[in-house]
Amino acid sequence: MARIAGVEIPNQKRIEIGLTFIFGIGRPRSKMILEKTKIDLDKKVKDLSADELGRIRKHIESSEIVEGDLRKNTNQDIKRLMDINSYRGRRHQRGLPVRGQRTKTNARTRKGPRGAMIKKRK
Repeated sequence: MARIAGVEIPNQKRIEIGLTFIFGIGRPRSKMILEKTKIDLDKKVKDLSADELGRIRKHIESSEIVEGDLRKNTNQDIKRLMDINSYRGRRHQRGLPVRGQRTKTNARTRKGPRGAMIKKRK
């Protein structure tokens, strides 16, 4: 298995798909990386030479933000929103949807499971 950016890439996958195992790299970015490093998209990971793996590693380390750094940046951005007390920051603090979704119904993913049903007094 090839190791790129601290992630093991499965040997049986095409390199275009294999790169998507790295957090922060999807299909479009994977294609762009392979075009810049002049590597065939359909090549399997196990068929890559050491030189080709080195070129991919070098490109990702030099010009892409992936894995731990990307997670750290995302968390810092959210913390900044909370610190400046913006609307989005307050939604993050309360664990509610941030991007304008409805909350009267749905939103169970952000709000968590329903609480105990409260019986209304008559």
